[in-house]
Amino acid sequence: MDVLSDVLATTRTGRPVSGMFIRHAPWGRRYGRVESAGFHVVLQGSCHLLREGTEPLALGVGDVVFMPRGCEHELVDQPGTPITETAGPGEPREIPGPGPATSLLCGSYELAADRTHPLLAELPEVVHIPARLGTHPALRGAVDLLAAELAESRPGGDAAVPPLLDLLLLYILRARLAESAESAETGWAAAFADPPIAAALREVHADPSRQWTVESLGTVAGLSRAAFAKRFTATVGEAPLAYLTRWRMITAARLLREGDAPLSTVARHAGYGSEFAFGKAFKREYGTAPGRYRRDGLVLAGTA
Repeated sequence: MDVLSDVLATTRTGRPVSGMFIRHAPWGRRYGRVESAGFHVVLQGSCHLLREGTEPLALGVGDVVFMPRGCEHELVDQPGTPITETAGPGEPREIPGPGPATSLLCGSYELAADRTHPLLAELPEVVHIPARLGTHPALRGAVDLLAAELAESRPGGDAAVPPLLDLLLLYILRARLAESAESAETGWAAAFADPPIAAALREVHADPSRQWTVESLGTVAGLSRAAFAKRFTATVGEAPLAYLTRWRMITAARLLREGDAPLSTVARHAGYGSEFAFGKAFKREYGTAPGRYRRDGLVLAGTA
């Protein structure tokens, strides 16, 4: 599995949700902070995104905004318009008014807070992908398909919408990485654009249980041990073996929360020869023993 797919598969949880909303000016809508990632796509008209301490962000048709940590924000037809509604369950799909209409595609994703990957952690509070002719056609296609499914109830819609939402998230992140790679010298956009570093990351994700060394990863990258360690650390932001341990713990946490494999199997998958060594490493990362972490997850699932 490639790195971005692996990151999404490991950090995504639950089912994504979405809906279409039409507001006629004047309108103002508040979105409180939530424990999930959210997005908006402007399908018709225009609006402004407001956040405390920042300048209003003007949004037009085709613009996409993604909030990876569910930050508090507001959408208004124009800066200065009073906030008259708060996003929440059961709200009407359309609210009439005297002014022009704005049509929005909105939704959210559950991302496991305890399995946050640095690729997602380094994203800003708001990722803005403006609509520009000829850019990100896959993202535009996913938006069109999703909007068509939500616009009217058709047979198979319940099966079509979740995978389309997953595709939308993937294409949002691809677009962000592609735009960032044009100027980034460090970070994950730069790592994906750097063939030796990208090759080493793919191998780590393909086989995290292998007893990797800096030298063996350098061989994969086609670099000497010292050159690889320096380049990886400067680009990714942490040393190769530190990232390897981080990824092993993230994948182990997922196996513990989402499966029933014995601890010995989880330990082997994470590259540890004994449950004891794995338990020490896991507790150092998560502050609790693997078995307790799994039991806590079962309790949370039972009360959800």
